[in-house]
Formats: sequence, structure tokens, C-alpha cells
Amino acid sequence: MPKAYVFTRYGGPEAEALVELDRPTPGPGQVLVAVRAAGVNPVDWKQRTGYGRPGGPGRDLPAVFGNEVAGVVEELGDDVTGFAAGDEVFGNPVAGGYAEYALLPVHVTARKPAGLSYPDAAALPVAAATAYDGIHQLALPSGATVLITGAGGGVGVAATQIARALGLRVVGVASDGKKDFVESLGAVHVPSGPELAERVRAAAPDGVDAVFDLVGGEVLEAAATLLTDPRKLITGADRETVARLGGAPVERARTAAVLDKVAALAATGTLRPFVTRTFPLDRAGEALRTVEDGHARGKIVIEVGA
Repeated sequence: MPKAYVFTRYGGPEAEALVELDRPTPGPGQVLVAVRAAGVNPVDWKQRTGYGRPGGPGRDLPAVFGNEVAGVVEELGDDVTGFAAGDEVFGNPVAGGYAEYALLPVHVTARKPAGLSYPDAAALPVAAATAYDGIHQLALPSGATVLITGAGGGVGVAATQIARALGLRVVGVASDGKKDFVESLGAVHVPSGPELAERVRAAAPDGVDAVFDLVGGEVLEAAATLLTDPRKLITGADRETVARLGGAPVERARTAAVLDKVAALAATGTLRPFVTRTFPLDRAGEALRTVEDGHARGKIVIEVGA
């Protein structure tokens, strides 16, 4: 039977297990994909603790980890057009992607460019698409300055590259250990930690025009003090705090059209997914710990054997 990495109850890492599950059957508007790679994101371990998207459906347990995959179409559900068995695709699975098989709704499934590897493609549907949505939500003119907190993580790395491609100046907040990495993306690095606002003011004496927060909490609160217009404050990490500060969460499009756009950026080299480490499916727990510990640089991906 196909293998999958799941959480059997809500809680900590002790709730995780590699199990065998029946091969899924695609429903209307879905494709069954043989997974070749699955991206790892902070939201994955947060869902294990009970976190859910506001208004989103609850999870049946055991629940498969993962929210982005790349693989090969095996089977089509009813009413599916535009895809065929054997197509190389990537997208957001219905119910988890750390598995040998996953179901993808066609409205969030796109074709993988031929020159893009499966791990690189699997790094796009959550991190790069969130970055794309957020940068375009800010709608800044070329030459403006955007502050990105968590600039060394998966979303931050993509957001920095997309912003730079649009002619924006980027000030990136990340740990000292990620300084060279953040600067290699074309951003001005500011170390994280206490008195963040003062360091940002020193690095950007003309001020910042917008904040794209990917950390939340005290970091988001400090970053908000740098803006005169709270409408230019968005977050992908802390809905409650940003609402109190007058900002907004990232408005996710969740469409195949956005996936096509980030894939095109990746295929041309404008957007580098920066997959810095991969793990096999039977070491999915290690991959998740790498992200959960908060020290991952770039993207972590689980590779699933053909």
C-alpha cells in the first residue's frame, strides 16, 4: 500500500507517523498525482497543533502533512479537461502531500516547466505563490522600499526576488547567520532581535514604504512603527496582530494562473526556489523538524521515489 506521513492526533511531534494508506481516488475536478516531491512549510507543523485557515474545513484524522507537491498525473476525475495521464504538474493538494500519491484540484494545479526539477517545482505552490500574492497586493511603484521580515525563509526568499525583479528596494530582516544569503538576493540585511525598528531606520534612512511580515508577534509590532500608512502593512504569519495594527493578511489568490506565473519566473531564473536540503519520505519527520526549529535557510523539500 502507498506510504504517507501523517499526524494521528493534534499535538507535538509524538503525534506523527509514517503509515500505509489506500491509494486515493480522484473526485470531480481532481487529478491523482504520483508525488515526486513535496515542499515543507511552517504551516505544516502548525496544522498538527490544530491551526487552520479561517473558514477552512476541519481535518479528518489521521491527516497527511503537506500543502504543496510536484509529480506525475496518474488518473483524472470526472469533468477534468486540459490534463492527461503522464503530465508533469505541481500544485496544492486536497489533503496532504507528504505521500506517494496525492489528490490535486485542477484549479490549483499547473504544468511543470520541462526545465524545472520536481523539488524546485514543489517549492512554489505555497512559498512562492504567497510571496507573489503579497508583493502584488502591496502594489508599490518601482523604486519604493519594502521591509520583509523573515527574509531568509521560504516565502521571504521568494518575496525578495520578486520584489527586486519589480524594481523595489528590499530591506530584509533575518538572523545574523543568514546575512550573506539575504544580501546575495539583492536585499539590505538587518539582523533580527531587540530594537529592530532602530536598526531598520539606520539601514533605510529615507524610511520604508511597506512591510511584508512573515514572522508575526513582536517583530510585526516593531515593523509597524516604521509605517505612516497601515494599509501598506501585510502579514503571512499573524492575522490577529495585523488586524489590531490596521493592516491586513496576505490575500491569497489560490489559482492555477498564479502558479503559472511563478513557474514562468522560476523557469527563466528570475525566481530561484533555493531548495537547500532534501529528505526522503521515510525521514519526513527530520524535514519537518528542520522547519519547525526555525533555522532553515531557503526551502526544505521531501523527495518521493519514482
